[in-house]
Amino acid sequence: MSVSTSEKLKVEIRGHTALVTIDNPGANTWDVESLPALKALVEKLNDDKNVYALVLTGAGEKFFSAGADLKLFADGDPGTARTMAVYFGEAFETLADFRGVSIAAINGFAMGGGLEVAMACDIRIAEEQAQMALPEAKVGLLPCAGGTQRLAWLVGEGWAKRMILCGERINAATAERIGLVEEVVPSGAALERALALAEQVCEQSPTSVTFCKQLVHSGRNTVIAAGLEGERDLFVELFSTDDQREGVNAFLEKRKPVWKNS
Repeated sequence: MSVSTSEKLKVEIRGHTALVTIDNPGANTWDVESLPALKALVEKLNDDKNVYALVLTGAGEKFFSAGADLKLFADGDPGTARTMAVYFGEAFETLADFRGVSIAAINGFAMGGGLEVAMACDIRIAEEQAQMALPEAKVGLLPCAGGTQRLAWLVGEGWAKRMILCGERINAATAERIGLVEEVVPSGAALERALALAEQVCEQSPTSVTFCKQLVHSGRNTVIAAGLEGERDLFVELFSTDDQREGVNAFLEKRKPVWKNS
């Protein structure tokens, strides 16, 4: 039986490392199939004592992941919003709690939920052409999968506000400078570097690594937990507004939104 329950997540076991590739053409978006599949996959890997590290990357040369498919939100249905918020939360929080070390090999655009899944990983390696953003407010939404919580923790409140509230997109060099990624490598080299780092992980005692990771996360998890729940609640609340429907449909129709602030 395949480790993955979805063709949109390709899995290859290399020694003690699980290589997971997001493969949902054309922008490696997340949906109602791939999000539960990611949660189930990480749970299976947690149960496999031979897996010490996880490397996550995107298929193709352009996108790591562009986040959620906005077509899901075009009709403004709060039920769909709640379902997707829960799926995103469960998948990315399960990844964040992975027993071993998770490394994101960011090989292209990481937008919205694509950046949030990278932030749920322990370490991020970005290729020099990669660009990152949390552009949800531009389409009447908000980051509902840890973006407001993990970004501020990683880069500080000021840069988090620039990216979330001002919609600022940053390149790989800026991401490294502010602490969003740990290393920048040439185009095409992120996966190789991430796998090499995973090999370093595999030289450590897996039990020690698990305990150390729990301790590193102990302080922030207490603080972040309430914020993650708040993200999901306020994400759904946006679906009672005119601006949510205007923002998403303006994006899909390739026009500028006309905000009503209501």
